[in-house]
Amino acid sequence: MKLFRFAIIATIIAIIPIFIYAQKGLDAPMTKAVMKVYQNLLDEDPKDYETYYHRACEYYKHNEYSKALSDINNALKYTPQAQISTRVEQLVLRANIYELQGNLNDALTDLITANKLNPSSYIVLYQKANIEYQLGKYVEAKNDYIRMQRINNRSQEALIGLARIAVKENNYGLANEYSDQAVDIDPSQADIYVRRASIKSMMGNYNGAVDDLILAISTDNNNTRALQELVKLSNDNYPAVVSGLSNAIRQAPKVGMFYYIRAVIAEAHHKYLAAIADYKKIIYENLYNYSGIYNSIAKCYYALGNYEEALDNVDYALSASKNDKEYYTTKAKILRALNNETSSIECANIALGIDANYNEALIQKALALTDLGEDENATALLGEITLNDASNAYAHLQRAWILDKKMNQNNNARVFYNRVISLSSNDIKSYKGFAYLCVGDRTSATKWINDILTSLETSDGYEYYIATCLYALDGDSENALKYMELALEKGYANYHDWKTNNDGYINVSSIRGLPQFNNLINKYSSLFN
Repeated sequence: MKLFRFAIIATIIAIIPIFIYAQKGLDAPMTKAVMKVYQNLLDEDPKDYETYYHRACEYYKHNEYSKALSDINNALKYTPQAQISTRVEQLVLRANIYELQGNLNDALTDLITANKLNPSSYIVLYQKANIEYQLGKYVEAKNDYIRMQRINNRSQEALIGLARIAVKENNYGLANEYSDQAVDIDPSQADIYVRRASIKSMMGNYNGAVDDLILAISTDNNNTRALQELVKLSNDNYPAVVSGLSNAIRQAPKVGMFYYIRAVIAEAHHKYLAAIADYKKIIYENLYNYSGIYNSIAKCYYALGNYEEALDNVDYALSASKNDKEYYTTKAKILRALNNETSSIECANIALGIDANYNEALIQKALALTDLGEDENATALLGEITLNDASNAYAHLQRAWILDKKMNQNNNARVFYNRVISLSSNDIKSYKGFAYLCVGDRTSATKWINDILTSLETSDGYEYYIATCLYALDGDSENALKYMELALEKGYANYHDWKTNNDGYINVSSIRGLPQFNNLINKYSSLFN
């Protein structure tokens, strides 16, 4: 079996939002032409409900939900009551829009109306049952899933729905029975294993869920949904995912796909030695030939502080693919670690020549410019990043650091500290604790990190590394060292971060000189070597 498309995996790991593509689609010449035709028709007849409906569908397809909602409201307003099938379609579309906007009660109201107009509609029942499930109306949802079965006695959707209800009723045996029946209807369909995996995850059967996701991938090499779910599951239970993949490799030792998935997941969880071993296995046994593997190896060696080996691998990747912005950005990072800022900027510029809005390259160029003392240019680039992505906490914080610590513009810096604080996200990569410290609010800073750490069910050590950085910045070496040991114990193997990284506020530079720091690095040296 060939290793499936690596670009798809990389896309899922990076979790690139679908709306980026949607915006490009709406601006496409063909789409613009279609939308112009719709507008001309509505100019001629402002009550043309069919055109309102079709344009609402177009907006919906491109994630323009407010515009879609406006059009579907007009469509329903002008559609004759006698046009029952048309009104049902319109109500289903509006319910979809409401659901995506989080208005589940309004969605349910529309689906109840649609169900009254057409009680035998399988689609309406399915959507209605799913909304009822989300709202915790399990009795109503169960009844609708049963009605779906009466319409189609081989309905996998109904069986999976009933399995989810059985889990909520703590009837795990029945949940397994329903989900197994769903698979038996069509065992050749990859997605049904993904859905059964979700039932097993709900019951805490992570090993079983992993086995089903691997079955889905084996059934359909291009099933990106299964891969996405496997990556998500690794965040909740990394050992179960690695164990399942290792078992798959034992059964099929020449299937490069399984090595690659395991390597990507290991790399994402900072297990760089394990990732390198799997990437090299693919190369040495000729299981697949793909330049991105060498870029991945380069990133792993960079994280382990082996910059020369990293440079060799990224150069090999570039020799095979000379027009890849990610490879050039990786090389820019490595060259900067080797104190070659000028060449680092050149590589970042090549990446930006390929994609002028590539934030990773902009960040690397800004960091290299900062190293060279070109602070104004660096802050301008960081500002460009936040124009592209106003929620980029790292860029705001790095800009504030340059303004505050290098340019003595304390008031301007405070503006960007407050921007970090005002961001809606409170997760670990919001970096709010650092901004709180910088505006003198130590209480909020410690509350931020404590809230994150106490809510953790599992960790690969990254959250504890960030806690180490935060307490190091605060001058609290006791807590910094405590969380450093926890980070290492959990497996945070980024040697570059531990020993070299001095960027902005998010680093451990203030505790590197302590004997306890080096003792911990030595104690956990197996992570790096």
